[in-house]
Order: sequence, then C-alpha cells, then structure tokens
Amino acid sequence: MGGAEGLEQELKSLEAEALRALAEAPDSQGVEGVRVKFLGRKGALAEQFTRFREGDWEPADRARIGKLLNGLKQRLEAALSEASGKQPAAPKTSGPRFDPTLPGVVPRAGRLHPLTQTIREIIAIFQELGFSAVEGPEAETDHNNFEALNIPADHPSRESFDTYYLAGAQTPDTGHRTPDTDAAARWLLRSHTSPVQIRYMRTHKPPFQIVVPGRVFRRDAVDATHCFQFHQVEGLAVGPDLSFGDLKGVLEAWARRMFGGRTEIRFRPHYFPFTEPSAEVDLKGPRGWLEIMGCGMVHPNVFKAVGLPPGTAGFAFGMGVERIAMIRHGIQDIRFFFENDLEFLRQFP
Repeated sequence: MGGAEGLEQELKSLEAEALRALAEAPDSQGVEGVRVKFLGRKGALAEQFTRFREGDWEPADRARIGKLLNGLKQRLEAALSEASGKQPAAPKTSGPRFDPTLPGVVPRAGRLHPLTQTIREIIAIFQELGFSAVEGPEAETDHNNFEALNIPADHPSRESFDTYYLAGAQTPDTGHRTPDTDAAARWLLRSHTSPVQIRYMRTHKPPFQIVVPGRVFRRDAVDATHCFQFHQVEGLAVGPDLSFGDLKGVLEAWARRMFGGRTEIRFRPHYFPFTEPSAEVDLKGPRGWLEIMGCGMVHPNVFKAVGLPPGTAGFAFGMGVERIAMIRHGIQDIRFFFENDLEFLRQFP
C-alpha cells in the first residue's frame, strides 16, 4: 500500500506502538525513553513529518495527512504527560552515585570572535618575524593623527565629514607641553593606528620593529564593504640601511604564512603622505588581484616630527583586519562581523 493511504496506515500503527510502549514503561525513565523514540527530534514521528514535507501530495491528501500528523502528535503528547504523572521514579539504589558508563555532557564553550582570531594570527606571524605588538589610545590629538604624519592642513581626511572630532575635549594642564599633552590640542577619534607609531618613536631609540593593532573610526556610510568603525594592524620598522627590498621581503613572508605557501602578492606604485616611495599591495586570488594593504618607506618629514635625525631609514605598512578576514573566509558583507548573529559566529571555532 503506498501514497496517502499507506502513510495513514503507518501513522495508525505508530500510534498503537507508542501507546503500547507507554503502557509497558516501568518508571519515569522508561517514559522518557518512549518520548525520545517517538517524539524526539530524530524520533519516529519526526521522520513522518519529514516524509510528509518532502512528498508530492495531492492538495486534498496533503490537508488530510497534515491534520492526521498534528492530531497524532497532540494525542501522544497528552498520553506522555499522563504517563509521566502516574509512573513513579525509579527507586534509588545503594550503589555508587556516579555511573561512569553514562555518556558525558559536553558544556557549551565560548569562542573568540573571527576578528579577534584574525588579529591574533596576524600579530603572531609578525612576532615570528621579530616585531613587537604595541597599543595606544583611541582618542588622539590632531597633531599625532595628521600633522606628525605629514598630512597637510588642507587634506580632505582632516575635514569633519571624514573624521570624528571630539567637541570640548581638552587635556588637563600638567605644566609640561608636548603634542600629546597640549591642553589646546584638537582631539579626535583616531582614523588609523599610525599615531601609536608617532608616540612610540618619540620615546624609543632605533632600531625597533613594531606592529600596532586596534580600532579606528571614520565617517563612512555603512554598506557591504564600509563601516564607521573597523580594525587595523599597522607596522613600523626603523633601523640602519633598511630598504624597500626589506619591506617586500617582510610582507611576502607574512602573506605566505597568512594565506598559504604559494600565495602571490604584487606591489603597485601609490601615494601616501607619510611614506615615500609608497605602494599598494595586492593578493592574487581565484578571481583576480585583491588589494590588501598600503606600505612604503617612512617619509623624512615624519622622522623630523618625532625628533629622529636626518638619514634615519624605516618602512611602514597598514592593513584592514576586516578585509583580511573577509578574503580568508569568503565573507561578502562586513556587517556580519558586528551583527552578533550566533549562527554566523559559530562557524569560526
């Protein structure tokens, strides 16, 4: 017997079997076993619902079978509820309270956000290459964020439509004036992590190699590839005789570790106020070349702003963490990182 009539007969047999099993259940544990067998997520009734959903039924048969399935589910749930109230719990025995043969319960463990995972992996690779991780404040002075980085006063990025300026923010008067503590300084939310490099160069003598992770803020409209808040990892190396060849070697070594041993990258000439010469770095992917970061040799005016002598050599680079994570995991929309969607986040163990 097949079709709707066959399924109807199977449902009658399933109901009779379930009620018979309930009648024979010796205690509440037995009743629970019947519930799992017939009404559990992978139980007999769930299989019939799946069969019903996937079947090609006539409209009249679909309505009739659907009504039968729902009615059977309600009757079995009522019978289980009644049996649970009547059946006494299994008596306690004098044996051991812990049964090592029972299956264990795996607790739900938290996990790191994919951006945190990406930042940690980026930093770990650069640390293997001799870099140290350094962090700094997210609220910065206009001087550190722009002027010390050779960004002129008329540069568009310094306008209020690109940068978040902090109204009325002032530094307490300590009697000691520096670009970091000037009470008259204009304050803002940093638009890149480069100001941390400025702070570091004022207080440390070369040679050194640092990477700077952190959040940055820009007045960008939110869409699939832009957000007003995102994460960067920038790097800086200062030392004698450093060249663009050293920069290329470091970034090629990092890319091979980050994306695989056969990864190809290329350098395209570009312009940044704080480096000269400057370049964009592209990564070769399945669909062509993808821009992943900017880099270059540190501009002499930047070294001058932090008090390092003429002739000082160094290179710098900076990348967006969200972009790296999107490329690695095939994510098409940056907003997924900030929506707290557990189904999305659970994909990253």
